[in-house]
Amino acid sequence: MKILVPIKRVSDPDNANKVKVSAAGKIETTGLENKPNPFDEYAVETALRLTENGTNPKARLGEVVIVTFGPKDTETTLRGLLATGADRAIRVDVTDDQLDGDILARALKAIVEKEQPDVVLLGKQAVDGDSNQVAQLLAEYLGWPQATFAGSIKSDADKALVIGREVDGGTLNVKVTLPAVVSVDLRIVAPTSVTSMHTPATHKYADGVRFAALMAIMAAKKKPLVEMKLADLTGDVGLKITYKGAELPPARKAGVKVKNVQELVSKLKNEAKAL
Repeated sequence: MKILVPIKRVSDPDNANKVKVSAAGKIETTGLENKPNPFDEYAVETALRLTENGTNPKARLGEVVIVTFGPKDTETTLRGLLATGADRAIRVDVTDDQLDGDILARALKAIVEKEQPDVVLLGKQAVDGDSNQVAQLLAEYLGWPQATFAGSIKSDADKALVIGREVDGGTLNVKVTLPAVVSVDLRIVAPTSVTSMHTPATHKYADGVRFAALMAIMAAKKKPLVEMKLADLTGDVGLKITYKGAELPPARKAGVKVKNVQELVSKLKNEAKAL
């Protein structure tokens, strides 16, 4: 099985409280550490589990190709994920302000047509924009079946995938024939969430994503990484979504105490306009 995994570099969401909005309405992330989008890390981990025997993960039984859209320094992020087990990487040379979900989806379509993967695995959304668009748009452009918000995946002889989709109130199980587009959610990296025909059914993974050993990090420097140009993938690079500015929400007023329920109801109705 060949799996293509698009990933995005984002500012560390664990330090979101350090994000500032300038007087000009621009979001300032200076000083924040860059890291792979967490949901995309889960997608890479899922791809690795689907293409290995979990009892001997060094013996890759398929191919995992990762791709990112960003400037030269995003190659550090790609090398880090190559060190966890991905086979090769693609970087499309572009900056974030040149992209929106639709451009990404159309450019990915061109890469998919060139690479011919069996599955495109994505994180359900990026934690900076939170738009949750690319997987759905890509499936539509390709004409492929799709499953979103995957919390579990079972490979059916590498010809189809049985997906446990996280929905309100529980899990919806769907089966998609390959090739397909799948976006993953948090629970996909639980110990038994991914079941591959190559791994014994009794095997349990460590919870979460894997980390690269020092030797793997060194070896990743020799793995193939190619650069592409956005204009070579899609002729239309006009943005459909643009961000005009940002502003912080107004500060909340301090709460007040009330003497009784009648006063509470009066304030909710006349002051807060909540009733």
